[in-house]
Amino acid sequence: MSKRRKSQRAAEATPKRAKVRDVFVPRPFEGLADEPEWIALRELVPAASAPLRLTGDLAAEHADRPIVLATVLPMAAPAMARSDGTVFVGLQRHQQSGDVSRDLAESLLCALRTEPGRTVEVPPLPGPGPRLQDLLADGPLDVSMHDGFEFWLEPEAASDPTVQASLERANAAVYPTVRLSAAPAAYWCQVPEKAHVRWVLPDDEDAALDALARLGAAGTLPLGDNTRFAGMFRAHGRLVPVWDLPEDVPAGEWEDPVTQFAKRYAEALADPTPLDAAGRRARQGLLGRQLTLR
Repeated sequence: MSKRRKSQRAAEATPKRAKVRDVFVPRPFEGLADEPEWIALRELVPAASAPLRLTGDLAAEHADRPIVLATVLPMAAPAMARSDGTVFVGLQRHQQSGDVSRDLAESLLCALRTEPGRTVEVPPLPGPGPRLQDLLADGPLDVSMHDGFEFWLEPEAASDPTVQASLERANAAVYPTVRLSAAPAAYWCQVPEKAHVRWVLPDDEDAALDALARLGAAGTLPLGDNTRFAGMFRAHGRLVPVWDLPEDVPAGEWEDPVTQFAKRYAEALADPTPLDAAGRRARQGLLGRQLTLR
């Protein structure tokens, strides 16, 4: 039998794997009560965690397994099933599809199916299925900020030299970050030679952009003296304005400036009049300083 015929028969005998169609969802966290906070933890915050609660039959079936949302897990793994039964789901990961909510839901389900202490296997493209909105008892996230990633560890792992070395490498990449109380999903962070405030706005992108344009035309975009409106991100269907700040001013000093800016922004957002010429120019300028995160 020719090699060609053998190859053809082998191909016919091998079952074909169904192709998984990837679909891009621009607002994967839409419908969750704390949508801006999910975006902030996904894109802005280095080390934080929050407990999650399952809903329906899943809650009853896995009542003995605590679920923890983590900004990032060891080696950027999508999920982890610790030997004490705790399930961790990582927001920041290497592989992802076009629907972040579906990815996270599949990671959670795979972790729940995994025996505690075993490695969780998660497909790179999950295909159709439930999303976070289908699995979780919705509500505000109870976010805990961390200086490092010790919250990953089980008590017995703390003394392992290999684990400690890996943890030190991970912690070295964490820049100081503080969750501000002045506005939901607003964070101060300090990077080399400067500091920032970054705020995930909860509003429709066009409306938020118009409000920022009004403030830009009025000259009230900065948070105060020695601050600069640096631009903004587009992340998962929401705008994230960013301000450059003096690096030597502590996070707590920016609570009042952010509170005052939030008031100015709310007033501009509520203004029903069309943008004037100055506002339209400011809007175009803002669009030119916008970066989309995917």
